[in-house]
This record gives sequence, C-alpha cells and structure tokens, in this order.
Amino acid sequence: MSEKFGKRLADAVAARGPLCAGIDPHPGLIEAWGLPVDPSGLERFSLGATEILAAETAIIKPQSAFFEAFGAPGIAVLERVIETAQAAGALVLLDVKRGDIGSTMGAYTAAYVAGQTALTADAITVSPYLGFGSLKPAIDTARANGRGVFVLARTSNPEAHALQNALLPNGKTVAQGIVDAAAECNEGASPYGDVGVVVGATIGAGELDLGALNGPVLAPGFGTQGATADDLRKLFGDDLKGVLAASSRDILKYGPDPAKLRDAVRRTRDSLRPLG
Repeated sequence: MSEKFGKRLADAVAARGPLCAGIDPHPGLIEAWGLPVDPSGLERFSLGATEILAAETAIIKPQSAFFEAFGAPGIAVLERVIETAQAAGALVLLDVKRGDIGSTMGAYTAAYVAGQTALTADAITVSPYLGFGSLKPAIDTARANGRGVFVLARTSNPEAHALQNALLPNGKTVAQGIVDAAAECNEGASPYGDVGVVVGATIGAGELDLGALNGPVLAPGFGTQGATADDLRKLFGDDLKGVLAASSRDILKYGPDPAKLRDAVRRTRDSLRPLG
C-alpha cells in the first residue's frame, strides 16, 4: 500500500465527514437489540451495525476488548467486521491500546499493521506508557504499510488526570510530551502525518497545545459522554483539521432497526460536517 495513511484519512474525511463511528458490542447493547449475549448475537449485532455505519462514515472504530471477551469466536467476528467495513469504503481504526517493548511490540505490530493477518486495520490505538520510544516498531511498520497509529495522550477518564497531567522535568505535562513526540514524527508530512493522538473531547480547554501536531486527533467523548460539536470547537479551536469526533453507543442505541440506525449515523455525521 503506497499511499500514506494521513493522505487516505484526509481524503476519507473530505468525502464523508469527520465522524469516527464506534462498533462497541457491549453486552447491554446486544441485549437491547433483542439478541443473545453469545457469539451468534455478537455476530448479528456487529455485522448489522458495521454494514450501516461503514457505508456512511469515513472511519469505523471497533473496540477489540468486546470481541476478545468471546474468545476465538469473537476474534473471528472482529475479522469479519474489519473486512466488511473496508469493503464498504471506510477506514478501520482498531481500538486495541497495545503497548510493550521489543519482540512483544513486534508481535502486536505483526498482528495489526503489518498486513500479515485478517486483523490488519488501517490504524490502531497504542499506549505510550512504557515510553514513547517503545512505539517505534509500530510506527515504523505502520508507515511502511500505509497505515497509522493513534497514541493515547490525554484521556477524559478521571483516573488519568494525575498521570497524564503530571509535570516532566522540562515543565511540560506528560500528555504534552506525548503530543510533542507525535509532532516530531509528523514533521513535514502533508496533508498531515500518520501518527495521531487520542485526546478526550471532555477535557479542559487549553490543557494541550496541538498546534505543531500536524496529525489527526481522535476525540472520544462526543455524544453519550456529553461533548457537543460546539465543545469540540472550544477545545480544539477553529481549525479542526484532522479532528475525528468518536461516537459509538449514542448511535448504536438506535438499532437494530436499519432505518433508525442509518438516520442516527447520518444525523451525527451531518452535525459534524462544518468542523471538517
């Protein structure tokens, strides 16, 4: 795959808007769809949602943990979700939050971004908390294969505050240090680089300086967790190039009726178009 992820993402967002639609087969949602919480229910829920959402959005984000909870049958469903979404023209950001060192990180890389398995996605989420340098195998392999990574920087869960806003010796927060390291990876890229960051849409305005990032920002917290399109503008400024608003359960709750689910994703997507 010769075209860079940053370019592929920019093209997808230009065509379909900046919504990142999550596929989160939470047991409660599966039950709400009138399905059994077993591999058959997982498959019907996940593929039914993917067929609708992937046709309407730029990027689909399956949450790997909910599939892993079903063991091998769940992983098989996840493989089909990835295949179905890509066939519909959506990019797939697999939410796995992997992070390790050496050969272990290499194995994660082989699984998700090297193009060697059916779990290969267009991008994955990764954790930098063994040191940003530990992500180098994933970043290098993703880039070589036209794929990307999104690095956890400033998440909105309360437990994250003490760690991610802790001050480094240079006076910057840990989260800002991660953003700055990602920016170095993206320097000179156009329209933007392949290394994105994850920044919760519900954090405080002004916590982070994203001006030099030159890469995409995944902003979970849009919808159910309370963030609105106006909140995104307040948080990230008027120039929202590369900001992907992530929403999952706020859309998925409208299933299993295909028409209601399609209407919900279209409403959400269209509410964000002025931001793209």
